[in-house]
Amino acid sequence: MRKRSIKNIRINSEVQRELGNIIRSEVKDPRISPMTTVVDVSVTPDLKYCKAYISVLGSEEEREATMAGLKSAEGYIRSRLAQSVNLRNTPEITFISDQSIAYGVHMSKLIDEVVSEIPEERRDETAADEEGWDGEEKD
Repeated sequence: MRKRSIKNIRINSEVQRELGNIIRSEVKDPRISPMTTVVDVSVTPDLKYCKAYISVLGSEEEREATMAGLKSAEGYIRSRLAQSVNLRNTPEITFISDQSIAYGVHMSKLIDEVVSEIPEERRDETAADEEGWDGEEKD
């Protein structure tokens, strides 16, 4: 099976969906933050190993505690994954911290701050320029 085959893409998305459900509803570890998201999953073509990219929205301490909780619950998560997804092999899961969502939120806040510093009348001029409108109607 090729690395980016249709079958592998389908397996990745199914494992991602099931991991999200298991982490959200079945793992009862108090260290795991409720703002935990499975961003991406990459299962090897031989179905032996899986990298799960996890994003935690919150502080650095919450992220570290969530990763430690997931690491300790790895066996339970793998057994629940084996019950819910019918694969020849149940992959060994490696949880990897992914900061892309937190980075996106941070960048969005920075952009909002810059936009709020622009005077209101200047914002109207900029919006009109971007739309290609100069204030007069064209026939």
